[in-house]
Amino acid sequence: MPPLDDLPAVSLNKEDVLACRRALAKGSKSFSAASWFLPPEVRDPAAVFYAFCRVADDLVDDGDDPDGAVQVLRDRLDQVFAMDPMDDPVDRSLAVIVRRYDLPRNVFDALLDGFVWDATDKAYEGIEDTLGYAARVASTVGVIMTLLMGERDKHTLARACDLGVAMQLTNIARDVGEDARRGRVYLPQRWLDEAGVTPADLGGAPSFSPEIGAVTKRLLDHAAHLYQRAEPGIPRLPRRCRAAIYAARLIYADIGRVIASRHYDSISGRAVTRLPRKLWLMARALLRPLPAAPVTDSPLEETAFLLTQISPASPRRALPDRGAPLTPHASDEV
Repeated sequence: MPPLDDLPAVSLNKEDVLACRRALAKGSKSFSAASWFLPPEVRDPAAVFYAFCRVADDLVDDGDDPDGAVQVLRDRLDQVFAMDPMDDPVDRSLAVIVRRYDLPRNVFDALLDGFVWDATDKAYEGIEDTLGYAARVASTVGVIMTLLMGERDKHTLARACDLGVAMQLTNIARDVGEDARRGRVYLPQRWLDEAGVTPADLGGAPSFSPEIGAVTKRLLDHAAHLYQRAEPGIPRLPRRCRAAIYAARLIYADIGRVIASRHYDSISGRAVTRLPRKLWLMARALLRPLPAAPVTDSPLEETAFLLTQISPASPRRALPDRGAPLTPHASDEV
């Protein structure tokens, strides 16, 4: 890829962004709705990134050759990062945001690895393996979203990684039964062995047991620790982005509360946070923002590799399509 300063200025094409949004409206309704809580200058780049995630997930998951599908996606990314994207609205738009926000290639490659792990039913022996999976399918999203918000500080990005892992662990805890019926187990095998849970217990027709509940609780306890680690990063985001991210943190963590109220049974039914509760948590995020706090924890070992290609400051600051430019945390405070 040529140096950034040698590249011409680029901007998002409105029709291409609309095409990305249409793809999301069909395949990612939750993001399509949630994105309206982001400020306008972040909303369109985020839609482009999520549209790429949707395309990649479908291509890997729907075919018979996940490795071949990933190679196709890596080739497309080669063109995107060379600023010569294929003639597709998602690829054209992705090239624009890669250029404008100086997005790192290794984070995209890690995301694709996560899709392959899903498609090939990778085994997760220990918690470090489950955390590695969460780093690839969720912390990658946290890193890119943070960069799209204009924040490049590695301590803040490490907290975004923590939040991504916490959310994914919550997803795993919520979907134990659903995943088992699809032949997938993301709970650490060593934890299951220690609890006396056999592979047959999480076979094609699983039934809940206190032992499975104990492992689910253990995973949620791990997630709760990571939610706490992530919190100091939220006040370091641009002011207009904080409430949306804090609300997402509260809503996801609340899924764990619902699972606990069901005695950690996420096999007999799926834990859901009801709309009135979500609205209350969103109001809490708006009206009771997190205070600034020191950010001292190092990245998790499983997520540290995601931060290795991120420069502290982009050679050319990312500018939004409309509205005021996003500012880094240091100048965001008044």
